Amino acid sequence: MAAKKLSETFSKSLIEEVGRWGCMKQTGVSLRYMMEFGSKPTDKNLLISAQFLHKELPIRIARRAIELETLPYGLSEKPAVLKVRDWYLDSFRDLRSFPDIRSTSDERDFTQMIKAIKVRHNNVVPMMALGLQQLKKEMDPKIVYEDLHEIHQFLDRFYMSRIGIRMLIGQHVELHNPNPPPHCIGYIDTKMSPVQVARNASEHAHCVCLREYGSAPDFNIYGDPSFTFPYVPSHLHLMVFELVKNSLRAVEERYMDSDKVAPPIRIIVADGLEDVTIKVSDEGGGIPRSGLPKIFTYLYSTARNPLDENTDLAADKGTMAGYGYGLPISRLYARYFGGDLQIISMEGYGTDAYLHLSRLGDSQEPLP
Repeated sequence: MAAKKLSETFSKSLIEEVGRWGCMKQTGVSLRYMMEFGSKPTDKNLLISAQFLHKELPIRIARRAIELETLPYGLSEKPAVLKVRDWYLDSFRDLRSFPDIRSTSDERDFTQMIKAIKVRHNNVVPMMALGLQQLKKEMDPKIVYEDLHEIHQFLDRFYMSRIGIRMLIGQHVELHNPNPPPHCIGYIDTKMSPVQVARNASEHAHCVCLREYGSAPDFNIYGDPSFTFPYVPSHLHLMVFELVKNSLRAVEERYMDSDKVAPPIRIIVADGLEDVTIKVSDEGGGIPRSGLPKIFTYLYSTARNPLDENTDLAADKGTMAGYGYGLPISRLYARYFGGDLQIISMEGYGTDAYLHLSRLGDSQEPLP
């Protein structure tokens, strides 16, 4: 079904309500607060959490729905973007039509509903990528994509907000788990070993490389495996997987037809007082200096795009090169809890990626 104009699909009163809620102030929470609050998932605390989300999620979702209507270059009119907008408006309507949460049974019903909202939004990233692809087909090929600042800034805000929404929903839902893994409070592992998570993510990337190329460079991890700190393992896995995957691909392609043995990827985990830093180093030939500004844009990928109109969105996401989203989205995940991601390259030699994670856990969520 083709997505329709806003006024054809949604009532005038809903559209006006989105406008009102989109002007309200968002409330950020820190990793430390999520951890302390979630450490006692009593019925009372779950009720307070649900009441907070009942008010907070519509504000965040309304802001994104408004932005999706006003994108430059006609991006708002692309069928894939209209579909995403409809998902956001459906979720806003679900949240606003849910009555006040006063009892444990209300809270359970609310939890089921936000769980369904999270599933509805599972394919937002590939669907937005498809929208951009639809836009690129019509644009003058002479336009330099990294010059489309407005679109890049919008996508940074949009995806940062999405990370926050999914973290808040996932954290609340996971607090209902009657048998949480040891040391875990919702999504947060209070004793996460960055070396162990880096190893798992690197093995995952290595398998993907093997499957795609038939061979894969080795990797070595350096760091204290017994060192732990509180963080969200799924976020770290995603970031390290992306960095190691890029390095494996660069080395594999550089040494594919060479008699020399491909040099291993080096992954170094360092624990400082403020930050835990993970460095991923490769000898994959590096990136030319002129190409460095492009690597954090959403319209750039050196690989063929595995997503097109005919792709099944539910298909396996473990391809070696995605739709040019891995690095910018990984940087947003790092920044979400007060960290960062930097790439330094030596053309003709290789690339070093520095992933900084804040140890302190007290920075507020960025609220675009």
